[in-house]
Amino acid sequence: MLDYTLLETLSAVIRGGSFEAAARALHVSAPAVSQRIRALEDRMGAALVRRGPPAEPTEAGRRLVRHAEQVALLERALDRSLAPVAGEDLAVARLAVNADSLATWALPALAAVPGLLFDVVIDDQDHSAALLRRGEVQAAVTAQAAPVAGCDCVALGRLGYVATASPAFAARWFADGVTAAALAAAPALVFSPRDRLQADWARAVTGTRIALRAHHLASSHGFVAAARLGLGWGMNPRPLVAGALARGALVELLPGRGLETPLYWQVSRISAAALAPLTRAIRREARARLLPPAAD
Repeated sequence: MLDYTLLETLSAVIRGGSFEAAARALHVSAPAVSQRIRALEDRMGAALVRRGPPAEPTEAGRRLVRHAEQVALLERALDRSLAPVAGEDLAVARLAVNADSLATWALPALAAVPGLLFDVVIDDQDHSAALLRRGEVQAAVTAQAAPVAGCDCVALGRLGYVATASPAFAARWFADGVTAAALAAAPALVFSPRDRLQADWARAVTGTRIALRAHHLASSHGFVAAARLGLGWGMNPRPLVAGALARGALVELLPGRGLETPLYWQVSRISAAALAPLTRAIRREARARLLPPAAD
């Protein structure tokens, strides 16, 4: 059997980034933390912490931390079902959520679930399922409709995107229309190298695969501000730019020609009961703020 006091210490070291921070969080001395980590490493027969700064987990350490978080979630669910009490310890839930969902609808769902500490990994919805497969998160917002092995999957809805730019940018670069040549020349905004929205939209409206010239800007709100300031054009979530479009600070490059990204909530079956309140909150917010799921 694993000693969960030692696992709690390992988790505190990784969360705090140092043995000293873990000591403060656990109300013990730094030498006591060091002794516990050495004891756990001896027990596992492997190094668990790269002693920084900052302190970082080895692969074995990362797996143990994930296991400890999983056990804490399950124990919390059991405690609440048997005898809910005030002042209970907070369990950590590791989630993968894309930045645009956080910026438009997901945060109110997290805020509606007390009693959990959220460790949110921001990743593209097309790639977050891989984090579930590797066991790095317990739940994820993903674009993958097929359930990841060992996970439950529910359709959340569709997040609509529109191609937007400032009026001056549109007048300068698209005076003769949104053509393949204009899109190849005009600076685009791209969230990350894995962001395909702009390229997919350009191909959809022109029928041509276009090599875009792009700024890389990994911030949903920064994306909107950059478009508004004329830095480039980009695909922005409609809920995030509705006000700017209404005020005329942004314009749609091709009204009525947007893209819709289907989103799904996938949660590990091991964690499903413990995360049931979060799943209900996620589904509730999605129903209120997203377009309905596409009909089969």
